[in-house]
Amino acid sequence: MPVQIQVNTDHNVHGGERLATFVTTDLENSLSRFGGWLTRVEVHLSEDGGGKPDDKKCVIEARPGGKQPVAVTHHAATVDDAYAGAAHKLGRVLDTRYTRAHDHKGSESIRHMAGPEDPEQVGALDDEPQA
Repeated sequence: MPVQIQVNTDHNVHGGERLATFVTTDLENSLSRFGGWLTRVEVHLSEDGGGKPDDKKCVIEARPGGKQPVAVTHHAATVDDAYAGAAHKLGRVLDTRYTRAHDHKGSESIRHMAGPEDPEQVGALDDEPQA
């Protein structure tokens, strides 16, 4: 089942359908490595106002199945830069969370290891002690 992506903008952000299509396509490509782990991604693009140099804001919230949602925020001078910064942050955060959820100290978890071929040999020494 593909991840559901929703793009929201406030009334100050222009781009409409073209912007939503770009963001959706970009996220589908960049998050494809997480397969069925992600269920939903919401993107919120807005303008904080006040005439500040970095008044554009992008908040991206990703929802991994069965886990707490992950949210990142990035401020920039343009909507494109705000989105790019937030998408980059999200990729790093999800990489970390996905790795922690699926790896144990860089290798397979003992819970995922195959059992012994011969259960009778569990704990048996290869060589007999020499007297």
